[in-house]
Amino acid sequence: MSETNPATAEVAAPHRYTAAVAAEIEARWQDFWDADGTYAAPNPKGDLAGDPGLVARPKKYIMDMFPYPSGAGLHVGHPLGYIATDVFARFQRMTGHNVLHTLGFDAFGLPAEQHAVQTGEHPRVTTEAAINNMKSQLRRLGLGHDKRRSFATIDPDYYKWTQWIFVQIFNSWYDDEAKQARPISELVARFESGERAVPGGRSWDALSAAERADVLGEYRLAYASDAPVNWCPGLGTVLANEEVTADGRSERGNFPVFKAKLRQWNMRITAYADRLLDDLNELDWPEAIKLQQRNWIGRSEGARVDFPIDGEAITVFTTRQDTLFGATYMVLAPEHPLVEKFTPAAWPEGTHDVWTGGHATPAEAVAAYRAQAASKSDVERQAEAKDKTGVFTGAFATNPVNGEQIPVFIADYVLMGYGTGAIMAVPAHDTRDFAFARAFELPIRCVVEPSDDRGTDASTWDDAFASYDAKIVNSHGEDVSLDGLGVTEAKARITEWLQGKGIGEGTVNFRLRDWLFSRQRYWGEPFPIVYDEDGIAHSLPESMLPLELPEVEDYSPRTFDPDDADTSPETPLSRNQDWVDVTLDLGDGRGPRPYRRETNTMPNWAGSCWYELRYLDPHNSEKLVDPEIEQYWMGPRAGQPHGGVDLYVGGAEHAVLHLLYARFWSKVLYDLGHISSPEPFHKLYNQGMIQAFVYRDSRGFPVPAAEIEERDGAFFHNGEQVKRELGKMGKSLKNAVTPEAICEEYGADTLRLYEMAMGPLDVSRPWDTRAVVGQYRLLQRLWRNVVDEATGEVTVVDTEPDETTLRALHKAIDGVRQDLEGLRFNTAIAKVTELNNHLTKAGAAVPRPVAESLVLLIAPLAPHIAEELWRKLGHTDSVVHQDFPVADPRYVVDETVTCVVQVKGKVKARLEVSPAISDDELEKVALADEKVVAALDGAGIRKVIVRAPKLVNIVPA
Repeated sequence: MSETNPATAEVAAPHRYTAAVAAEIEARWQDFWDADGTYAAPNPKGDLAGDPGLVARPKKYIMDMFPYPSGAGLHVGHPLGYIATDVFARFQRMTGHNVLHTLGFDAFGLPAEQHAVQTGEHPRVTTEAAINNMKSQLRRLGLGHDKRRSFATIDPDYYKWTQWIFVQIFNSWYDDEAKQARPISELVARFESGERAVPGGRSWDALSAAERADVLGEYRLAYASDAPVNWCPGLGTVLANEEVTADGRSERGNFPVFKAKLRQWNMRITAYADRLLDDLNELDWPEAIKLQQRNWIGRSEGARVDFPIDGEAITVFTTRQDTLFGATYMVLAPEHPLVEKFTPAAWPEGTHDVWTGGHATPAEAVAAYRAQAASKSDVERQAEAKDKTGVFTGAFATNPVNGEQIPVFIADYVLMGYGTGAIMAVPAHDTRDFAFARAFELPIRCVVEPSDDRGTDASTWDDAFASYDAKIVNSHGEDVSLDGLGVTEAKARITEWLQGKGIGEGTVNFRLRDWLFSRQRYWGEPFPIVYDEDGIAHSLPESMLPLELPEVEDYSPRTFDPDDADTSPETPLSRNQDWVDVTLDLGDGRGPRPYRRETNTMPNWAGSCWYELRYLDPHNSEKLVDPEIEQYWMGPRAGQPHGGVDLYVGGAEHAVLHLLYARFWSKVLYDLGHISSPEPFHKLYNQGMIQAFVYRDSRGFPVPAAEIEERDGAFFHNGEQVKRELGKMGKSLKNAVTPEAICEEYGADTLRLYEMAMGPLDVSRPWDTRAVVGQYRLLQRLWRNVVDEATGEVTVVDTEPDETTLRALHKAIDGVRQDLEGLRFNTAIAKVTELNNHLTKAGAAVPRPVAESLVLLIAPLAPHIAEELWRKLGHTDSVVHQDFPVADPRYVVDETVTCVVQVKGKVKARLEVSPAISDDELEKVALADEKVVAALDGAGIRKVIVRAPKLVNIVPA
């Protein structure tokens, strides 16, 4: 039969495994799995309760990161993680587990809203169409999801509980003594009873309703405050830092972006900073991801220090309180609330010209600089710019350790969102402060002795000297001296002195900021919040949830003159007055009253903060999740003290925000007694990326990769030579390959095998369509080892395999089992291929026990062909829940191993010996070998070193 003539081959082999056969098999088995409920994972109770035998098994909860249903659909890079979790889930089912594996959709997103703005089409319409398309694409891959549990975040039945969780967080506070969240009602009771003093010293009864709301707002875990944001009048919306270019303009539209203060909702995630750090130690996550979270949280120990000024104080946080004697000026963030208060009417006598910025008064200088800083993003302000900018406020503060009057500046490299928004500047020992001091002709005083030969006269230095392993110098006052101490000792001494004077204290600071939780958009979860006539926020009762999005005529935010910073957002929801202004009875005993709804929406992070819980009990309309069901799937257990999902797979790009937010929500829900697992994800695995070649013409524009012709190592498009580079796969780069295209040509099982065989799962790798055929041929050979291509009959024989085949089989079983457990799918496929090739080369009919084991080995990887062959082998039940083969140890161990014999360190013989040979036996065999005897040539033996069974080293006398 000719392999080079497809037409002839089809005639001679009508039952050959082809793309058409694969398509028919795959569609048929996918229909069967759906109808049979093959992948249904039973709960211990409730509407998803099922086979008690499955529930009695050890559970395994496997999750993919929430996909966003893009209108462009999937390319072959997207399913990498989905196929991997499917393979692992199938393997776990076959090794005796009750496996929960499903997939929903993170469906609130900006792309659908932008489409709605441009076309007027409701974002729900385009989003649901994208979801249906993605479901179809994923189904074709044969993914074994429990479809009863799927949902989208845009479903009101889902976001009802997102809103409910927000209400729980809003009605909670963090009890620092108990180290956990508690209901806000408990805090109110403490204020009422006098057990806890009311800030400001007044009694709770003496406060008005608005004053009480303000007090509680300082404690609530969800609170509204005036927050600095990136306001873009030209787009009419607030932008995330990532949406602002380095020159302070909008990435979309290139409009100016200004810093503005707007009333925004926030989550007090900072209250959980220590727990978020400490609990990382118990999670099975990549160390690189843990490090990113630790750095983002940014715990640092130091001291808070008060610098007196005009009868008050500017408070700074510093981790280098040992360098206080070297502070020669202060810098405040331009937005710092004390700037205006301490700015005098005129410049003090002797003010340097370089400090004033050319302005006639401090007020003018401050106003001009503030406007300049407002046009920069936080990222741009933190960039290591060569030229430092700032302006003197006209005020002086007192250095508390030596009484020196030091000038107070504002500069954009200090941010209000970090620390206290104020720093003490020690230019001799901080690079940025050094550059600023040089630019503004400020004193630079050495207080940490350099380890090099630069000396202690900092005025002669080219840069700052920073060290935690040096002596403190030039640091003594009337009643405290740090001279001669090391950094650690100096920190302890000065902190004790500050605390004794009442002007500072040792403290811990975090880089982590509270989570900005408002978006000025339409397509998001409405806040379950209304405001009364006094502007006090009230949460809606559960009976009024879900609060659904209203219809609006225009999805666009109102835009303004791009250069007019004195404007504020007008959200699409705010224009639906009938929805905004309502009369409600909140059940608080006050009866029906007029209220105004919150017109911001939640960020798209909200729905993905808790979706692992909804998968557990997706149809529960009475509770977030049934406690018994949550305990079964996610509760703490041996090796998982914080509980959580057993395996969570997704991209490393979500290392911080999504994972941090989800951990925060879990901890609040745990504290309030709603769930038993304080952590959402026990084991995290980051898959790599499938990349693709990008081809660019002479203008640098991408050209279609499918139209490229390769000649002599060069690449051409329509006759023009183009450049090739490796990059992302996507529509914009014209290099996307769809799963449908590969399935049409080879079948879904081939696509699954190829993506798993390309390399280690956690490593990025380039896509090569030409290489897909290798896995296609593996499946064809597998088929041929079971089915006669001419007749379609099964060819296996009911005989026992020979010992060589038994060894090949059980080594494959042992290796594949270990590889699948360790997510090493590429090496598992290599071992299956090796066994299949052994059977092919044998040239004889395959013994039934071997054929059945081979089908079971490949079943997690290529489920459709495995299901088909399993039935052809005479079985009437699905391959999905069969037991995975177990290796016989007798055949896993090599019959013999090669032992190297060295004389004077040189190899003189190689012996085939038993793996179980003892040191004494091996020594005798080695010394008797004729090549060893010849090498010794009668010389005596001083020493024999034996490392059975692989090494003998003989040292002649």
